[in-house]
Amino acid sequence: MSDIGTAAAAAHALARVPATVIVGLMSGTSLDGISAAAVRFSEQHGVLQHELLAFRSLPYTDAQRARLAAALTGATPLEYTRLDFELGAWLADAAVAVIAECGVARADIAAIASHGHTVWHDPPHATWQFGQPAVIAERTGIPVIADFRVRDVAAGGQGAPLVPMADALLFAAPEHWRALQNIGGIGNVTIVPPGGDTHAVRAFDTGPGVAVIDGVVRALRPDLAFDVDGALAAAGAPIEAVVADAMRHPYFAAEPPKSTGRELFTPRFIGDFITACRAAKPAATDADIVATAVLFTARSIADAFARFVPEPVAELLLSGGGARNPALVAAIERELAAVPAAAGFGARRVASFDDVCYDGEAKEAVAFALLGWLHLQHRPGNVPSATGARAPRILGAYTPA
Repeated sequence: MSDIGTAAAAAHALARVPATVIVGLMSGTSLDGISAAAVRFSEQHGVLQHELLAFRSLPYTDAQRARLAAALTGATPLEYTRLDFELGAWLADAAVAVIAECGVARADIAAIASHGHTVWHDPPHATWQFGQPAVIAERTGIPVIADFRVRDVAAGGQGAPLVPMADALLFAAPEHWRALQNIGGIGNVTIVPPGGDTHAVRAFDTGPGVAVIDGVVRALRPDLAFDVDGALAAAGAPIEAVVADAMRHPYFAAEPPKSTGRELFTPRFIGDFITACRAAKPAATDADIVATAVLFTARSIADAFARFVPEPVAELLLSGGGARNPALVAAIERELAAVPAAAGFGARRVASFDDVCYDGEAKEAVAFALLGWLHLQHRPGNVPSATGARAPRILGAYTPA
């Protein structure tokens, strides 16, 4: 072959990356369950395409949720190690379930990308996710990529948020700035420029998502795992003084990049929150206290936009479990309407990720599938402007089948 022919063949090979199917697994801070997504990625001439082939959400049983919650506040070495392996088996079950639905043979799945479950997050010193990747690999016969946050923390970053890479590469708007607000246990936002240039992306954790809301509901109404359809919050009146006091926590004024988790919004925090509500309003009903927790989350999101988002954001897309709570969505819309016009969020259009893309419950699992794909392509998965890491890094550790 001539030099010209060789060069042309090389250029063609670089122009097109073969389609690859990755399974993404996510267990979030909301403790709802495991999200599993089978995603096909392809790239041609630098344009990345993805197709969501199947999505499954496997709820935790009450016993599983209780064990995970207990591990977050302290457990024995015996319980930690056993739960690490058992969670690996639960994650493997989720992967098998979504593979059965996606129409792709198990042998044709390139890898499983597992976030696992965060037990403790202490940036920039350490982070710990468990859900043994070796167990997943043994149960499925598929290579596993896991421990995505560790390398970013080792490089001086927060190890979070990691979803911004997907927000930029997969969910950017072509002609306007877009904000993507996830409301899981913790809330996090990504500010994405038109076209998704990763150099201009910013992201950070806004504070509580549903962690405080769900914690309050479970403490007051043990028969409920969460406020179904926001019915309790809708029936209550929030206690403004409690929200104003909660917003004085130093985290909210801290400049990004920053991240938080259940290490801050602990059962003790939730208990103190309930006590503060009753002290401020002795006749407070359960509904009033839940409505106060809802306003706390909504206020934290709006406050983040007022303080830290100067970009001309045209729309905000909501995803995660909190986006299914009508009372919370309404509170977010009201709080954002009060953001000064000088802040970047001028259009104040709030929409559901579901309506613009696809089921928002799949979004984080898709994001970790992307990080797995990037790992296989030997490409960085972190956005240093979001995490504060010294530089881009390839994320994850590979466990062979």
